[in-house]
Amino acid sequence: VQLVESGGDLVQAGGSLRLSCEASGFTSDHYAIGWSRQAPGEKREGIFSIISSDGSTYYADSVKGRFTISSDLAKKVVYLQMDSLTPEDTAVYYCAAKYGSTWYPLYEYNYWGQGTQVTVSS
Repeated sequence: VQLVESGGDLVQAGGSLRLSCEASGFTSDHYAIGWSRQAPGEKREGIFSIISSDGSTYYADSVKGRFTISSDLAKKVVYLQMDSLTPEDTAVYYCAAKYGSTWYPLYEYNYWGQGTQVTVSS
């Protein structure tokens, strides 16, 4: 499985950004793709937004209401729409994937992309 993130950019606080994750190499139609991030000098956060191949979604409380995950299953592309961005959202954003018919458990996300940088200026 290969994952390639794109869409990272410099944006002002209060702005919006949409990230993309292009996936390839799945050998099953049952999988889930999620997003994680790593802020400068911090450890990588747990996966905070997930969409599975059946359309189920998950959001951590930290992003609920501001971030929206969606997908184009035909193209195997997952999008992360991020609104009301703050400087605290500055991080490298990674997408991750797992096989299976559910989006959990989180420890099964074994495939990771290289990340895309998001910088939010104040």
